[in-house]
Amino acid sequence: MTEESSVPRISVLLTSFNRERYIAESIESVLSQSLTDFELIVVDDGSTDGTVEIARRYLSDSRVRLVQNERNLGQFQNRNRAATLARGEYLKYHDSDDLMYPHCLAVMAQALSAEPHAALALSAHTAWPGGPSPMLLTPSLAYEREFLGSGLFQQSPASALFRADAFRELGGFPTAGVASDYLFWLKACAVVNVLLVPGDLFYYRLHAGQELVSPNALREYARSSSAAWEMLNSGACPLTGNALEVGKRNFAFIQAREIYRSLKRGRFGPAIDIVRHSGLGVRDWMIHLRPPRRNAAAGTPPGPSAT
Repeated sequence: MTEESSVPRISVLLTSFNRERYIAESIESVLSQSLTDFELIVVDDGSTDGTVEIARRYLSDSRVRLVQNERNLGQFQNRNRAATLARGEYLKYHDSDDLMYPHCLAVMAQALSAEPHAALALSAHTAWPGGPSPMLLTPSLAYEREFLGSGLFQQSPASALFRADAFRELGGFPTAGVASDYLFWLKACAVVNVLLVPGDLFYYRLHAGQELVSPNALREYARSSSAAWEMLNSGACPLTGNALEVGKRNFAFIQAREIYRSLKRGRFGPAIDIVRHSGLGVRDWMIHLRPPRRNAAAGTPPGPSAT
């Protein structure tokens, strides 16, 4: 935090639950940022291991706060609570098992500050297809990238740097299990501009303890697909004309592919969930189930850099 102001530029929101194995590295990666004007709020969701004790070791740094929930709220409700505690102009979620590279906050904040039309900046594990970053996506371009291109809504909350006011106006995350972030992007990208910034700014750790790999995850993602189909068929969808028809075609194909893969692996429950929750009726399947038509560069702003 700078001496000139008691209000930090960025509030880094680190939500934790039973992450004693990883949280020290996670916190240290934030404290090692080249941009130092931030507060780090660790919001623990009732850990029963040594997570809280490890986090307390870092309270000697005045930028660090530790908050302990009185009861377990769950992943996304805890994320929303963390946002209510933030004082910064920007919000940056950071998972307690991930690592930020030292330039992460600086790169994202500089890009978002330079583009006042964007509500948030979004990074990925690699470079974005279609052209160099930063790229400003309108809602129609964001939806083209998701439904006609290489995808967009699979990014985790830790991929984003939000303008705090914009995040609050969007209402925070829904609470629908592991698919809550997907549902958030589905809603947010239909109404605000998104700035794609360079990729590989943080390390997203994969391990067996994640909710993402829990038995309920496939079921929750299957249930979220009905919201996507509903959006594609609503007046709020940014896609129109041929782009909308191709988007529906691609969506139907993905659902059919996942049904086939589940059945092939003997996972009949997930297959039934997709059929039940995809939102597609018999007539929809008949009209839209066709080979997909995707272009990795779809959703790229027009210009000389586009490929």
